[in-house]
Amino acid sequence: MNNRLIQTAEYAKHLERMNVSIFSNVEVASKLVAKEIAKAIDKKTSKNENCVLGLPAGSTPVQVYNELVELHKNHNLSFKNVIVFNTDEFYPIDTNSLQSRYRYMYEYLFDHVDIKKQNIHLFDGSIAKEHIADFCNKYEEDIEKAGGIDIQILGVDGAGQIGANEPGSSINSRTRVLSLNNSTRVGKASDFYGEENVPLYCFTVGLGTILSAKRIILMAWGESKAKIIKRLVEEKQNDLVPASCLQSHPNTSVIIDEAAAAQLTRLRTPWLVGNCKWSDKMIKRAVFWLCEKLNKPILKLTLQDYNDNCMNDLITERGTAYDINIKVFNELQHTITGWPGGKPNADDSTRPERAKPYPKRVVIFSPHPDDDVISMGGTLARLSEQGHDVHVAYQTSGSIAVADDEAVRFLDFVRDYSQIYEQDANTAEKSYLNALNILKVKKPGESDNDNIREVKAAIRRGEAKAACRFLNIAEDRTHFLNLPFYETGTVKKKPIGEEDVQIVMKLLKKIKPHQIFAAGDLSDPHGTHRVCFQAIEEALKRLKNELWIKDCRVWLYRGAWQEWDVAEAEMAVPLSPTEVIIKRLAIYKHQSQKDRPLFPGTDSREFWMRAEQRNENTAKIFDRLGMAEYQAIELFVQYKLED
Repeated sequence: MNNRLIQTAEYAKHLERMNVSIFSNVEVASKLVAKEIAKAIDKKTSKNENCVLGLPAGSTPVQVYNELVELHKNHNLSFKNVIVFNTDEFYPIDTNSLQSRYRYMYEYLFDHVDIKKQNIHLFDGSIAKEHIADFCNKYEEDIEKAGGIDIQILGVDGAGQIGANEPGSSINSRTRVLSLNNSTRVGKASDFYGEENVPLYCFTVGLGTILSAKRIILMAWGESKAKIIKRLVEEKQNDLVPASCLQSHPNTSVIIDEAAAAQLTRLRTPWLVGNCKWSDKMIKRAVFWLCEKLNKPILKLTLQDYNDNCMNDLITERGTAYDINIKVFNELQHTITGWPGGKPNADDSTRPERAKPYPKRVVIFSPHPDDDVISMGGTLARLSEQGHDVHVAYQTSGSIAVADDEAVRFLDFVRDYSQIYEQDANTAEKSYLNALNILKVKKPGESDNDNIREVKAAIRRGEAKAACRFLNIAEDRTHFLNLPFYETGTVKKKPIGEEDVQIVMKLLKKIKPHQIFAAGDLSDPHGTHRVCFQAIEEALKRLKNELWIKDCRVWLYRGAWQEWDVAEAEMAVPLSPTEVIIKRLAIYKHQSQKDRPLFPGTDSREFWMRAEQRNENTAKIFDRLGMAEYQAIELFVQYKLED
């Protein structure tokens, strides 16, 4: 665990109503949970007793299951005495469906360990309605017959759901089928290729069932979970946050990473809960917080403002309010630049980017074929306009985000074009009719075959090239990497592999960039951004001895989901009203994602709206802090390359 977190943990105890452990690394946290489960299994085995586990599906426990499989295969962990009860299942749903919890549990765990089939208890999403009540009653009876759940593992959804218990669920509720809230169905839309395909109902163990477990471990990873973690940990128990009922359980642990912990008081405002280590970044964060709280710009903060808001020790340690104000003001001002590639023939001592060399070779990595313009379209336009050699590398095809009717529309165009110009019209006609027949029998949520997937990938490539042309980036400067981890045809992806890393390395060695821009947006709900950055990170580690990399800087942007905190930002690129329009028009080129993107997440706004409003809100923050008033601002954080 990060030492800073340990130091502040004691001061946060009066605020945190649950036992919280924060880890900087998801893998380490997952291994810890897996080892606790393994220890419990071994202990029960030594007594010739069964170990009863409550296990969820979803992205959160994947690495725990991977580690349990590893312990089984290479460290003699046996599951012969393990009884498992799953926490939830969509209804109605076929057990072979890609989205079925039933299928998930076999693919990630049961198929790889020696668990007895009779010890596996899963919900049947295909049973008739009239049998649901009896099924649920028997599920509860089976848990009781097994001796109760020894360890219950949980994830948590954005509204605080555990299992599938929606806000308002009774603390005494037991296993049942309930209807899913609209917000929950929207959040699950990506898994089912559209909200309309998400089942209306869900089996779930009840809150009372969960609280009956002897030991409970709730896990959460990523910034998208930060708000709900703060609510369930620091606020009073509330029926509208189902997970908060865990506060009443005597043996519950919350295991989270730093991103999920970001909103907790001990991390966000540690000066409010005790002694604080005043690093430069922490000072900036505290000063900006004070400005926001008092609605004052930086240079108007007074000694009394600091003293009245638990920051008098900062004054004691770092000098007068005036000195601190000036220091923070200058640091923020020096992040602002209209020259993201560096301004040639200028003093760069206080600028975020160096003046030389000019022009620079720049590689912009885009996880999906529109993340570049959504996240940094204004900066991309500026780099191109200012004469840098700009390359855009699209890491994945983005094919699964294209709706079926878009594929048909595209093929219809090709068919009509071929007929007009009499160019292989028969082939085009056959392709069109073949696609119609395939899509006609395709079930909701079912993956595409290779032909349809390639059509959808072609649509995304065409849109990406159109956006690049609009920004005066030549076609030979657009690179489609099609990283293999993504090209499964389903929402579920493979782990990052050697082939992915080699593709990224090959591109970097060819271009030898002076600047790299990459997605540092780990809030992406589908995980693609996270994996894409892992490929870049690994490639950079392996290339660290290359001469060109000694003169390369890496800047991280964030995508449609969340912006950098201003206190973290190290480069701020202001956009004029005209440049905001240019960015919007570049996003418009991605027609298949406009109006109604297939995977919108829980935010109903179009991507251009999200990006524009986010950039404008950032500019307003700079304005309130006392900077010049800009129309919009894009933010970046520098990624430090290892020596």
